[in-house]
Amino acid sequence: MKKIGKALWLLLALMFALVIAGCKKEEEISSSNSIVSNPEENAEGKVYTVGIVQQLEHQALDQATEGFRQALIDLLGEKVEFDYQNAQNEPTNCVSIATKFVNDEVDLIMANGTTALQSAAAATSDIPIVGTSITDYVTAGVVDSNDAPGGNVTGASDLAPIDQQVELLIDLCPDAKTIGIVYCSSEANSIFQAEKAQEALEAKGYSVETYTVSDSNDIQAVVTTAVGNVDAIYIPTDNTLADNMEIVKNITVPAKLPVIAGEENMCSTGGLATLSISYYSMGYSAGEMAYEIMVNGADPATTPIVYAEEVTLKYNKEIADLIGWTIPEGMVAIGEEE
Repeated sequence: MKKIGKALWLLLALMFALVIAGCKKEEEISSSNSIVSNPEENAEGKVYTVGIVQQLEHQALDQATEGFRQALIDLLGEKVEFDYQNAQNEPTNCVSIATKFVNDEVDLIMANGTTALQSAAAATSDIPIVGTSITDYVTAGVVDSNDAPGGNVTGASDLAPIDQQVELLIDLCPDAKTIGIVYCSSEANSIFQAEKAQEALEAKGYSVETYTVSDSNDIQAVVTTAVGNVDAIYIPTDNTLADNMEIVKNITVPAKLPVIAGEENMCSTGGLATLSISYYSMGYSAGEMAYEIMVNGADPATTPIVYAEEVTLKYNKEIADLIGWTIPEGMVAIGEEE
């Protein structure tokens, strides 16, 4: 009987120990769940990783990246790390970089340039993506609408109002009858701008000739052809042309042909005038959007595309002097104080 009693006590003690262990385990699970359900406590001390894929090296895109980075540094300090990758304007590089970011499980991807954005959007539907230097996100095929993107992509647009660009061209070239529009046929945003500009110009009675390049190797021949057929040229924001405006300048300046460019950095290299937005400010706005998404839980699907609030009429004084063009009062020379 004593042996049976002792065995019974051992069994009861073992059962009691198992009950206590179970209670402790339940407390640990409950504690773990409470951390997960409180994102503010869970995010405290977190270092965010942001992958940046920039389509190519160009002053405008560089400024957008700089503004984006600075916004997140201002808002997060040392709690953000950047993996910056430049695709050198090669679509295959954009794909490889986007795939790398997905495999690395970055917290957010910033895509600077249309091809970069399209590659990132194709690579993931889960990681949030913020774009910059994109003219129209719908035309790029990455959102349902610019007001309600509907997926994991949102961002900031570099679109200057096309109607104002057309008015600028008309004001500077009052005697022009035929306008040439030059752009890269493989860039969706360039096609969008070119079509809008053509519609606006034709509605005002101008004859419009379009000239497309497939890559930088076509630019010299295409622009040379255009110069012999038109009275002025409009070049929208276009990465291929932006990277080769020196070629455009070397052909259009000797012909004394005015070129209206889509943005300031293109104009500073080879255009006569432009409606300028700040790419740095655009990038900064994109950085603020990234912060709201990563830290405050904003949903890209319901975060509208943002646009530049102000545009400035600017001209290239060197080009104006070389082609003998008189610039109306009130325009700002690139590089001069406003």
